[in-house]
Amino acid sequence: MGCIQFKGASQRPSKVVCVGKNYLEHIKEMHGDTPEQMVVFCKPPSAIGNHLYSVAGETLHYECEICLLIGDQQVAGVGVGLDLTKRELQSRLKKAGLPWERSKAFNSAALFSPFVPAPKNLTGLSLELLVDGSRRQLGGVMDMLYPPMQILSELTTFMNLESGDVVMTGTPSGVGPVVAGAHFEARLFDQTKLLTEMAWVAQ
Repeated sequence: MGCIQFKGASQRPSKVVCVGKNYLEHIKEMHGDTPEQMVVFCKPPSAIGNHLYSVAGETLHYECEICLLIGDQQVAGVGVGLDLTKRELQSRLKKAGLPWERSKAFNSAALFSPFVPAPKNLTGLSLELLVDGSRRQLGGVMDMLYPPMQILSELTTFMNLESGDVVMTGTPSGVGPVVAGAHFEARLFDQTKLLTEMAWVAQ
């Protein structure tokens, strides 16, 4: 736990920085409001796991995301990942005006494909998530409220991004509960070219 793969080697990020509410259609499906500022929260390295669990005190929900690997203060690699959420707990915390970490930063709350070198132009990146062979999520940079370079520009106004850190850029619509035994396939594309992918069977 706690490591990601890049060019065949393991790296341990100092943090996983997550952007919330970055796709308009996801905001609508969650009955939320478009925020005035970019929504940011973090997961610790201990949240990075290898297994997709369906329950952690309550049923978990999946959110597939395009992920950026930082290196030398720029995007060195790209991957695709799952941001796992305790949705019922998150709703209670939001209603009470409390932080989200209990619903987002638990063990195995972040799963990642292997990272690959980033293309020079990030605007063609898109993701696809299949569950039991059926497409559940589809979206890309063209759908984001804050595209990758704008995300990095905003983040660096208040935090240092260190080499090895991962930035999760938000999820498109189609999120839902993880069901034990379901087969998840997450794929990352640059235009039509498959860059990396990962599969999990929910436990």
